[in-house]
Amino acid sequence: MTKTSEFGDRMLSLGLARVSEAAAIASAKLIGRGDEKAADQAAVDAMRTQLNMLDIAGVVVIGEGERDEAPMLYIGEEVGSGTGPAVDIALDPLEGTTLTAKDMPNALAVIALGPRGSMLHAPDVYMDKLAIGPGFATDTVTLDMTPGERVHALAAAKGCDVADITVCILERPRHEDLIRDVRATGAAIRLITDGDVAGVIHCAESEITGIDMYMGSGGAPEGVLAASALKCMGGQIYGRLMFRNDDERGRAQKAGITDLDKIYTRDDMVTDDVVFAASGVTDGSILAGVKREPGFLTIETILMRSKTGSVRRMSYRHPVAKD
Repeated sequence: MTKTSEFGDRMLSLGLARVSEAAAIASAKLIGRGDEKAADQAAVDAMRTQLNMLDIAGVVVIGEGERDEAPMLYIGEEVGSGTGPAVDIALDPLEGTTLTAKDMPNALAVIALGPRGSMLHAPDVYMDKLAIGPGFATDTVTLDMTPGERVHALAAAKGCDVADITVCILERPRHEDLIRDVRATGAAIRLITDGDVAGVIHCAESEITGIDMYMGSGGAPEGVLAASALKCMGGQIYGRLMFRNDDERGRAQKAGITDLDKIYTRDDMVTDDVVFAASGVTDGSILAGVKREPGFLTIETILMRSKTGSVRRMSYRHPVAKD
């Protein structure tokens, strides 16, 4: 039996949707309450409970941090019943804790699952990221290009003017030069305050989102989650780990990374078939947020499988009375 058939992604996909839905429901109770930690913990607790209901022998490879830093869903934690396929799990129970606490757009509960050994064990450091959608030749844009060169190269590949390109960038002081360089080309920029997994996913549906490219540095674990989504939807992502000190380099080496300067492609970060699920917590350009109705909560989820390229959008009504 092959590793892919052992993985059983079709059978696992709906269970994974339930995991992200549970996290969204739990964190929704804290939307706009100003408590980031409480919202995150609620999502973590709910996601862990649901994961342990799945018939998998799962190991968290992208989680809430190292064991000493995260009481639950830490890197290396074993989840599931232990009786099913051996799988890697990448997750962010609440991608956008600040967004949730402030009731701002694009907070998501996110999880991806693949066969054991299929996901990069990215350390908790920054990653320089570059992403575009599907339909382009490999290396149409690269991390070795300047920001301006990337914009011009993508415009040429699309057959459009540079002014028609929109780049998504995380709004941070460290990106001031990047923002200036992109604007100097005449391209537009959509700044986001948090949630760079959603920022990368935007590129895969540029006709809907209006986002053609993602640039900038953010968490390396989020890079693996974004790569999982693009593995299903199509598109390219490149990432290079960034280290500020010896401690961060040590984290990478502890994770088994020997080439600290390596540029990772999508298929380097996720080497096999993957299932990806995300549920909306607050309203956003990808998913609607949790809606309160008399007696119900309504949650929207996107569920994707790389093996088939299938993308499902599902609406789930959760009876509040049964909480």
